[in-house]
Amino acid sequence: MCWVVYTVLEVLVAVACCTGNVLVVWAVQLRQSLQQPTFCFVVSLAVADFLVGALAVPLAVLVDGWVQTSFHVCLLVSSVVLILTQASVLSLLAISVDRYLRVRIPIRYKKVATQRNSWAAVALCWFISCLLGMPPLLGWHNGHALPASANSSAIKCTFLAVVSLPYMVYFNYFGCILVPLVAMTVLYSLLFCNLRWRLRRDVAPGTRAFYVKERRLARSLVLVLALFAVCWMPLHVMNCVLLFAGPQAISHGAVYAGILLSHANSAANPVVYALRIQKIREAYKEIWSQYFLRILRRCRWRNSMEDEE
Repeated sequence: MCWVVYTVLEVLVAVACCTGNVLVVWAVQLRQSLQQPTFCFVVSLAVADFLVGALAVPLAVLVDGWVQTSFHVCLLVSSVVLILTQASVLSLLAISVDRYLRVRIPIRYKKVATQRNSWAAVALCWFISCLLGMPPLLGWHNGHALPASANSSAIKCTFLAVVSLPYMVYFNYFGCILVPLVAMTVLYSLLFCNLRWRLRRDVAPGTRAFYVKERRLARSLVLVLALFAVCWMPLHVMNCVLLFAGPQAISHGAVYAGILLSHANSAANPVVYALRIQKIREAYKEIWSQYFLRILRRCRWRNSMEDEE
């Protein structure tokens, strides 16, 4: 019963991830004012979140012992989930660096943060994500703990059956999650200190409005970062408990809740953008009025024509 509820909720989260993040990408492409360096990284995060719904969630359900595959196929599927998570982390880190440079060096920023450089940084984030997700494929896995025949025959595919817990805790959590989160916390702290100092000075009304707008956007992006930390920390803490206390220390229900919460983060980001970033909210409204309502009107017109016939 627990597994059925978990699967149904995962399906709902996957639909919300795909729909919401398609809207984010659509909104950025629709509005010229949103085609800025920062929103290149927002699009990168939205693509990662979309792939969570389209790939990671279905794969997470499959690697819960639902199917039998070869060891290496199961390992490859599990590594895709790791790569998408890392892409989200590095996109958030890129956003924090971009916002810090925007306020710290506003004059040089436009020369440094061009569209070309921003998309190159996005490509670099995804390349590094692939590298950081590859250690299990390169040998840091649980293959040595399985019988020799299991590497060639079908096994009951579960994430922790193939991915090493020491890798998940020491490398993925401590190195690839905590270190970037600490770096982002420092960058946003410096950013807000810089903004507070600049707003206390006697600045021209136009310059003051610029810093006020930057502070508002930074607060919205910090909320996205905070949601990521809140949604992902329980699962990583449970991995630590499993490593140091053994599998009996965590119930299956708690693990399901942690996995579900981590995936729900990808569905929450488009809602945060809509509530906190006015330009994206306006783009959402434009998409709704110009496209979806038009489709609904056409459907109603066709139905009325068919009824008349």
